[in-house]
Amino acid sequence: MSGGWYGLAKPALFALDAETAHNVTLSMLSAYARVLPRPDPVEDGVEQMGLTFGSRLGLAAGLDKNARAIPAWQRLGFGFVEVGTVTAYPQPGNPPPRLFRIPDALALFNRMGFNNEGAEVVGQRLARLRDKDAVTVPVGINLGKSKVTPNAEAAADYKKSFRATAPYADYVVINVSSPNTPGLRNLQSTEQLAIILDAVMEANQELDQGRPVLVKLAPDLADEDTLACADTARDKGCAGLIISNTTIDKSLVDDPPAGSGGLSGAPLLARSTAQLKQVRDHVGPDFTLIGVGGVTDAAGAQAKRDAGADLVQIYSGLIYRGPRLIDELTAALADG
Repeated sequence: MSGGWYGLAKPALFALDAETAHNVTLSMLSAYARVLPRPDPVEDGVEQMGLTFGSRLGLAAGLDKNARAIPAWQRLGFGFVEVGTVTAYPQPGNPPPRLFRIPDALALFNRMGFNNEGAEVVGQRLARLRDKDAVTVPVGINLGKSKVTPNAEAAADYKKSFRATAPYADYVVINVSSPNTPGLRNLQSTEQLAIILDAVMEANQELDQGRPVLVKLAPDLADEDTLACADTARDKGCAGLIISNTTIDKSLVDDPPAGSGGLSGAPLLARSTAQLKQVRDHVGPDFTLIGVGGVTDAAGAQAKRDAGADLVQIYSGLIYRGPRLIDELTAALADG
């Protein structure tokens, strides 16, 4: 599937508000995904966490929250796909407007609030894709806490969504770092994170084959808290970390949208990459790190690799550069 169509479609899409353009594009990709022929399985690639990734480049969580277009993402050239964020219960998210472009900075600002169809629906959608042999690259599922669930019951909430989705995923991400669910980032304390991971790992042991579990961290954590979370994740049996989520530091762009939310895109590159290197230096070479945040070109992807990323994800860069960015970054990351 060539990316040339995006150059033609982009002006029309950017004439729409950001969330409408997102939904239109996802609907088109979802329709395309339904008519794709059965793909060939990935046989050669990058080995991490006991999985074979088609390449080091993957789609970050947030773009395909409900797993609607996985075959299309594969055909576009991603070596792995992460869907979600999914919560135990369906939820509409925050009221719009809640997604904004900042084109001069190659950035996005969002306060979506984990809008999704819920773990049961998404899990069954993944199950149907598996039944059709329609998945050929690793698919991760990113799990967040339901807004209606108080933090004191977060562990049970994550456990519920894990049980509904993990059997159909290749890896699972525990997202405690989005700024758009009230109180969620408080779960990044080592005590709270340990309780959540204990519950998830208990559910993981119920599977015939346990899934690699990762934790996604915020770039706004203090250095010592970042390393403490890394230690907790490793001590609890996690396979790795994803670094990083969006930032609440609106000073990185001129004239940001009013209100709370998370900033992604090019302004996040420096901070998220520095955090990545800090964690790699701390944990050593044998803990999988997925670098995400601010990658809009080959230099950014290489910066993630140089900082210690085993795998790299994109989202905002894809919105601005289109599918041709996938080929560019895949080639840049193909150095072994």
